Amino acid sequence: MKLEEYNQKRDFDKTKEPAGKVAEEKQKDKLIFVVQHHIARRDHFDFRLEWNGVLLSWAVPKGPSFNPKERRLAVRVEDHPYDYKDFEGVIPKGQYGGGTVMLWDEGYWKPLGDVDKGLKEGSLKFELFGNRLKGKWALIRLKDQEKGQEDKNWILLKEKDEYSSTEDKISAFTTSIKTGRTMGQIEKGIEKKDKNPISQVNVQLAKLVNTPPESDDWLYEIKYDGYRIVAFVEDGSVRLITRGGKDFTKHFEPIAQSIEKWAQDRPMVLDGEVVIIDNQGRTDFQALQSYMKNPKGKSLTYIVFDLMALDGADLRDYPLIKRKEILSDLMKDAPKNLYYSKHVIGNGKQNLEAACRLKMEGIVGKKINSKYTGARNGDWIKLKCSNSQEFVIGGYTKTNKKIKGISSVLLGYYEGENLIYCGRAGTGFTEKTAQELEQKFESIKQPEPPFSNAPKPKKDENVFWIKPQYVAQVNFAEWTQDNLLRQASFKGLRMDKEPKDVIKENPQLTPETEEKDNVPQDLKPVQQGSTLTVGGIKITSPDKILFQDLGLKKIDIVMYYAQVAQRMLPYTQNRLLSVIRCPGGIEGSCFFKKHRENEGKGIGKMPVINSEGKDQDYFYIENIFGLISEAQMDAIEFHIWGSNIENIDKPDLMVFDLDPDEGMDIDQIRQGVRDLKNLLDQLNLVSFLKTSGGKGYHVVVPFKPAVDWDTFGDFAKRVAQALKTKYPDKYTDNIRKVNRKGRIYIDWARNGRGATSIAPYSLRARAGAPVSMPIAWDELDSVAPNGINMFEALSRIKSEDPWKDFFKIKQELKG
Repeated sequence: MKLEEYNQKRDFDKTKEPAGKVAEEKQKDKLIFVVQHHIARRDHFDFRLEWNGVLLSWAVPKGPSFNPKERRLAVRVEDHPYDYKDFEGVIPKGQYGGGTVMLWDEGYWKPLGDVDKGLKEGSLKFELFGNRLKGKWALIRLKDQEKGQEDKNWILLKEKDEYSSTEDKISAFTTSIKTGRTMGQIEKGIEKKDKNPISQVNVQLAKLVNTPPESDDWLYEIKYDGYRIVAFVEDGSVRLITRGGKDFTKHFEPIAQSIEKWAQDRPMVLDGEVVIIDNQGRTDFQALQSYMKNPKGKSLTYIVFDLMALDGADLRDYPLIKRKEILSDLMKDAPKNLYYSKHVIGNGKQNLEAACRLKMEGIVGKKINSKYTGARNGDWIKLKCSNSQEFVIGGYTKTNKKIKGISSVLLGYYEGENLIYCGRAGTGFTEKTAQELEQKFESIKQPEPPFSNAPKPKKDENVFWIKPQYVAQVNFAEWTQDNLLRQASFKGLRMDKEPKDVIKENPQLTPETEEKDNVPQDLKPVQQGSTLTVGGIKITSPDKILFQDLGLKKIDIVMYYAQVAQRMLPYTQNRLLSVIRCPGGIEGSCFFKKHRENEGKGIGKMPVINSEGKDQDYFYIENIFGLISEAQMDAIEFHIWGSNIENIDKPDLMVFDLDPDEGMDIDQIRQGVRDLKNLLDQLNLVSFLKTSGGKGYHVVVPFKPAVDWDTFGDFAKRVAQALKTKYPDKYTDNIRKVNRKGRIYIDWARNGRGATSIAPYSLRARAGAPVSMPIAWDELDSVAPNGINMFEALSRIKSEDPWKDFFKIKQELKG
């Protein structure tokens, strides 16, 4: 065709399209191609291949597709001049092709065969090296066309290769490859947009949760152990910025150089993690620490998991799965030290188990359709294989003045403006690291501790306080009941994090748990103006913090009891009870309450003659509204009588509380549970197990209400005495602590009239929000006495009830 037809169709005094002229001959191995999105009389894409100084052109009404099964009509049109490759703008109405033209893609193409022969025979195969279109393609001319139109209709199709896909990888690209403008912006004449729309960004943060969601609305990636880095690419240069806003471009110069070379002139904003990968394929934070001191012999990798901007377009409102598709295509030709973070959709539990088997740090879950909001809003979650987080260093110790180097670092986290001491790490650093840390700390020593609850020095050690300027990454076994770290190990300093950003991490409910809870619709919180109600009960001060360590509010406690009510009420309703109320939270003054001044929704009263012969009103819970009413009154713990109000003097719940001596090994406590169960088994009594939420376990035995309190309590006492007689060095039935040295107190006295025991599913007013939780007997060795907290309890009630047969047991004591 050459360019005669092109020139005849256009008035170049009216259109800004380039006048047609054949370009000079070029090297055949650098043939350009271009795709232009063209909205004229009809919306279509113009596909153009450079050949013999012109652009061979086809109009593709539906645009290209990466799916090899989709055959897209491509109508051969007049050849266009080589300079048309740069045209973007508006063709005036009344002119041929009047409408808006966008440069949608560009790159190079490589013929896979003789081009002239292919054009003549109607089969042209080639490979594209574009920014958006990649891989092997073909143009096939349709047969049996009208006379004179034999060369008009072709088919554009994708060949099967690593780039082919059944997914839509086209529609997400709605901006110019050159200017980042949309069709609307081009039509309105808005100026070229070759800058990133964002120059700084708050990174999206993940919430620590206890269990992965069950739905397929989430994708999962490996949790990487490195430095979170946002890469800003613009004007041919690269900035590497930490989540705290520090510029680490010089620290990670090889990564910056790779990005610059790969991205060329395309503006973009990437989110990822700079890591060092060991020979097992795992990220190694300590190796990264070594690199920061001495980069020789170590290779960095930038694992990229999100794309916030590209070609001047802000992608943060795109669904995550679409951002990842664009990023995946973008990084197909990236160098080896720039790695796309692959993902798996659904199967969170199996993904976590696999990551832990491979000794990875854990996994990160992300809602498939979430936007990039730059907040910790629950759209991203993290699940860890072991306990690890950052802590602020507020001091250090030395056990020997003559030896250079520290012996441990003293750690803490922030609650508001207070730095809370939470333990020490005395392992994890080499002798060299211990000396380097002492040198760093020397210039920031101070006479007073920065902690609000500073620890006392141990015997034969010197404590040095420092300004809280350094953040350490620390592994640890667990939190103790005293809010201290157990078996903490130092991994390295975090130069990318600010001390004031370090808070205590506590597993939260998964967003799915919050969405798919066990609360009927009529018990959902309702906000009416400034009033919040649950089940028609007004919740005063719903945002009051009751568990200060976790930040749990009163409304969280109310909704916990609403969710566990179905499991909890069979053991709690219609039983006289005492509650522990904590109006100032668990760190304030808490008190027992067994008499209620007012009725309250779902609350009943019952007169009972006490041990002094006086008539007093006790109260009980009638239904779920009673639980909510009590939670509204700041009740955290529920302690129940062992009898129902209908048979107040005939108990039906026998409870044995195994209360160990201070510091007793958990294995000894568990053996005590087994010994008690074996004794009950010998008596042909079926028993059930629950955690206490404290130091020991509770063994509960259901009975038909048949005997009086004296008979009931006497039997419980004889069981405890039998265990003590059999193992006198292991157990005692005497409440006095002086008799408990190295032994477990079998507390049988909870089985008397007026005595109470903590109800199944009740929270405890202790740090960490532990729950007295029913568990199966085969869980004894895997669940600690305080090992189930509120979040875990809410997760567990979705599974089979380990006490499902509790009320089917019809065993009976004889008087």
